[in-house]
Amino acid sequence: TAGTPRPSRSRRRRRKSLAIAYEAGQGDGAEPRAERWEPPGWREQLERIREMRSSRDAPVDEMGVHKCYDISAPPQVMRYQVLLALMLSSQTKDQVTSAAMLRLRQRGLTVDSVLQMDDESLGQIIYPVGFWRNKVKYIKQTTAILKQKYGGDIPSTVEELVQLPGVGPKVAHLAMHIAWDSVAGIAVDTHVHRISNRLKWVKKETKYPEETRVALEEWLPRDLWKEINWLLVGFGQQTCLPVNPRCSQCLNQDICPAAKRR
Repeated sequence: TAGTPRPSRSRRRRRKSLAIAYEAGQGDGAEPRAERWEPPGWREQLERIREMRSSRDAPVDEMGVHKCYDISAPPQVMRYQVLLALMLSSQTKDQVTSAAMLRLRQRGLTVDSVLQMDDESLGQIIYPVGFWRNKVKYIKQTTAILKQKYGGDIPSTVEELVQLPGVGPKVAHLAMHIAWDSVAGIAVDTHVHRISNRLKWVKKETKYPEETRVALEEWLPRDLWKEINWLLVGFGQQTCLPVNPRCSQCLNQDICPAAKRR
């Protein structure tokens, strides 16, 4: 009304920020919280993938990182070997990673043994893993940091792991799963990324694995976070291939949005 002073801009701004400080479903007159989104039919799709993976005979089962470290080594050495295997596995087939890890372990694979190795020798041992020259550099840098900052062990949080050279979110989450038996998030590689998009397990199409991780963690029950990587990687290696997926052999053919039905 006329004569009523208008609130100052700063007060208006303050009032506005207060209004949006409430979570949905809280505060006066707030709308009820929307139901959590989840993809239709995902439980049935997951059960059928479990059935297809029941024989555990994919490359990831026989030569995955969980098979690459020395189980008789001291825990600290074992964790270091897990991290190294994961760093080598990026953009590399499991068979190649497994062979490289075997050659490294034959030389006695510890923080100290790697630090004493010259770059050329390390390169010869890990070749032909993908981007092996970069990995030589990252392994030496990361190993030096582990020695100086962590007493030769690996960090126990995703936040610290991703600060290490050559360690991205997928490697960090898998290191947490395998080395520390701790689930901090979903490990998303190219297989998990591809299959999640094909099954429409993401609200909208994602371009990058890290986007897919965030999208999956919004709805997938936490007790499935560790299993989902192992399930989908093997499924992607055997059936839901990047090119020419074997839809005719897939139990989900009738309920997969991306299936090529013949």
